[in-house]
Amino acid sequence: MYIIIVGGGQVGYSLCKALLDEGHEVLIIEKDASKCERINDEMGAVCMRGDGCETSTLSDAGAARADMFISATNEDEDNLVSCQVAKHKFGVPRTIARINNPKNEIIFKKLGVNYTVSSVNLIMEHIQEEMPTHPLVHLITIEPEGMEVVEIRIPQHAAAIGKKLKDLPIDPASLLCALIRTGSSPVQPDPDTVVKAGDKFIAVVSPSIEGQLRSTLVGA
Repeated sequence: MYIIIVGGGQVGYSLCKALLDEGHEVLIIEKDASKCERINDEMGAVCMRGDGCETSTLSDAGAARADMFISATNEDEDNLVSCQVAKHKFGVPRTIARINNPKNEIIFKKLGVNYTVSSVNLIMEHIQEEMPTHPLVHLITIEPEGMEVVEIRIPQHAAAIGKKLKDLPIDPASLLCALIRTGSSPVQPDPDTVVKAGDKFIAVVSPSIEGQLRSTLVGA
């Protein structure tokens, strides 16, 4: 794939190096001349100096043939604008934007950015994985459908323990895909599956019924 990355900071640099190692064609667009020179000295001619928000720069970068466009600068506004130009002016099929302020995530998605990555949210999810007070962890968002893949952990006090799934008021729109139990391989749960403390369910749900599924399996 041909992948364009806007921003030659630590994130863009690390992404470029990893993608090159996987055999992809990668180009970084960076405003700072010294960063460009340093990247090119280390990895070859993979960085061009320019503003990733400008149409002329993206044209020179060959955005029209890009398979993926990643904007990873420290400025949310620049990341949004560059993704918008790449998507609507050059027809790049997949755009990914780094979000520094999690509050901007909804705006980015409403304006058509395919995927967003928030370092704050990622850190919070890792914290939640280690905290028993957070039994539901978001794993991934499926775009453009807006569905969520979540992991639900069944704590000792859960309301559903000892009950069969078919006896619980689970919304039919909630798809329980896998059951993970300590010491066992993942299996697909069926209606007769009895919920046990320590179980982990992987489910695909819409945000509107996510709370209901958690309440049914875990309780208040």
